[in-house]
Amino acid sequence: MKPSLLALSLVAALATTAARATDTPVASAAAPAGTDTPADSGTGNDQPTTKNLSAIDVSAKLDQARNALSPDTGSSQYVIDHKAIAQLPLGAATPMNQVLLQAPGVVQDSYGGLHVRGDHANLQYRINGVIIPESIGGFGQSLDARTIENVKLLDGALPAQYGLRTAAVVDITTRSGHELGNGGSVGITGGSYGTLNPNASIWGGDDRWSYFLTANYLESDVGIENPTASKKPIHDHTNQVKSFGDISYLIDNDTRLSFLFGLANNRFQIPNNPGQTPRFGYLDTVDFNSTDLNSNQRENTRFGVLALQGKLGQTDYQVSVGQRYSSVTYTPDRIGELMFNGVASNVTRGNRASTLQADFAMPMGGSHTLRYGVYGSFERAVSGNDAWVFPADADGNQASTAPINILDNSRLIAKTWSAYVQDEWSINDKWTLNYGLRGDQYKLARTESQLSPRLGLVWQATDSTTVHAGYSRYFTPPSTEMIASSNIAKFDGTTNAVSDTGNNTPLAERSDYFDAGISQNIGSALTVGIDAYYRKVRRLQDEGQFGSALVYSTFNYAQGRVKGLEFTANYQLGPLSAYFNASVGKAIGEHIITSQYNFAPEDLAYVQNHYIFLDHDQKLTSSGGISYALNDSTKVGANYLFGSGLRKDGAVPNGASLPAYFQLNLNVSHDFAFSGFGKLHTQLAVLNALDRTYELRDGTGIGVGAPQFGPRRGLYLSVQKDF
Repeated sequence: MKPSLLALSLVAALATTAARATDTPVASAAAPAGTDTPADSGTGNDQPTTKNLSAIDVSAKLDQARNALSPDTGSSQYVIDHKAIAQLPLGAATPMNQVLLQAPGVVQDSYGGLHVRGDHANLQYRINGVIIPESIGGFGQSLDARTIENVKLLDGALPAQYGLRTAAVVDITTRSGHELGNGGSVGITGGSYGTLNPNASIWGGDDRWSYFLTANYLESDVGIENPTASKKPIHDHTNQVKSFGDISYLIDNDTRLSFLFGLANNRFQIPNNPGQTPRFGYLDTVDFNSTDLNSNQRENTRFGVLALQGKLGQTDYQVSVGQRYSSVTYTPDRIGELMFNGVASNVTRGNRASTLQADFAMPMGGSHTLRYGVYGSFERAVSGNDAWVFPADADGNQASTAPINILDNSRLIAKTWSAYVQDEWSINDKWTLNYGLRGDQYKLARTESQLSPRLGLVWQATDSTTVHAGYSRYFTPPSTEMIASSNIAKFDGTTNAVSDTGNNTPLAERSDYFDAGISQNIGSALTVGIDAYYRKVRRLQDEGQFGSALVYSTFNYAQGRVKGLEFTANYQLGPLSAYFNASVGKAIGEHIITSQYNFAPEDLAYVQNHYIFLDHDQKLTSSGGISYALNDSTKVGANYLFGSGLRKDGAVPNGASLPAYFQLNLNVSHDFAFSGFGKLHTQLAVLNALDRTYELRDGTGIGVGAPQFGPRRGLYLSVQKDF
């Protein structure tokens, strides 16, 4: 797909509404600054809203129509809203991955990674219904919780419009200037480990226009998980800048044009593990203190999306074009890494994706809603490896202490096309059936495609009991990154040589997903739910960190099995709110069939005929929290994370688990009122209040890199002023 084609697609959609824009009554002036008008309220006058809608009403109506484009019939859904985020210990300063860890079935990993229901990454992010293409894997978070009005985590048997990245859909609805009124916010969070995190936001609306803009800067001496159990890591400073904007324009009462954009620039020092012994000599040097290593990584992500949303007759639509660019640059300590690893690689990776997305929803009679749409992505990926290695003899032993330089560069082009159609059938007031078909095609080194049926059923058994069940066939293409045999051959006869079986093209994963659950309201305050899932997989995808840089490589198991059970409970009554999630899961795979160069021959031999646990498998996972308002200005709260431990090597690959961990976080907030200054919000948080040392990774296992430990106790104070 060429960028010019993307532009033409949006121009055509805009032209459809151009003639109508001059004849349709346009929304009147927005609510005055500071007005706290509910999204579904009127303007306060007696005129019919069909003739004189406020900009708030028009925006809310379009938001509702946009939500109607994204059904979740038959899938599992967990919602975290802006209020719930504010009640977390760090409030809106909470990193995005930590927000999602409050949902059921989400397992934390090192480097900010997440695993949902036994899958490796494979998350799809949507902002206001628009797919944001995934970035190259890295340490930092690209999105900021300050942008969120609410976020839904959708998993299970998803409807036909969701595809490609299917472990879960992170569906974000951003905060709106029309709903917030004209204003802004400034604040700062600071505390342990040299943490400093100032932020600023501004929002508002003026007649047809609405905007929400936010930016923040973070620096800390704990950028990446500590490879040791020490209180403070060595060489682990980070500097991060993030910004986000949502600017929209009401063309008429049925049409809105929006521009979404974001940027993240993150810098990391790679933490050092003291006491390591060099394995190679460098010229006349035979010793190197691993505390003095100086390796660094830079990550950049930026995206922009132009979306047109509206109504044509009875059909709701949203058409968008976008582009995302991300890059990772790893700079080694050349002498040190040569002596410890036998290779020092300056690694660069960049990926630019251009996208087109169109979704439509059309009511058919009183009981059917037909939904259909298309998605296309055109990716250009480049990678460079400026590597220094030592010559080696036939047995792989160092043959010279003088390093040699090897350049290894590649360019890839990937194309993705998807289309879907589905019908939501309201059989009666108790039964809803959603059935559809999705087609996906992915082309990189080879072309793969699949037609995927989807079926979801919801039964409103009583006013307080909802039952859902579903089946989805999934097609998951690999990341647009691969290492060919020609890349591997360049390192023959060096200390970075690996065996090559020739199966180096990652394959698309294909799976059958079954999901069923029940949700029960107990009175008006308590909701409980239980959900079971089972996934049968062919060509199961996994990723591993191979080498010093945080650059992941995809490999496939011939087959896999993933299953689990989740329980959730949410309570809200007066000043008290609480939630509890618990899950049990199992994820296994057999026979590694691609990218075998990453693994030891003895591991490959065992896995060829035996199922093993995936490295990100965790049997038991739980999260929970509580918040209590002592009065209108003071709240106290706590939350926790529990895990039975990710996998490590035992008698067989991934055959044992790391010890279980429990992290307790506490917080108290108070709003001070000052004459002439207004309200000042303060929040004090203690993370890992018990200061329990726990290990996320020990450096062993299929696809696992260095060891990483969870955070030690930290004290943080946030001060925020809205205006």
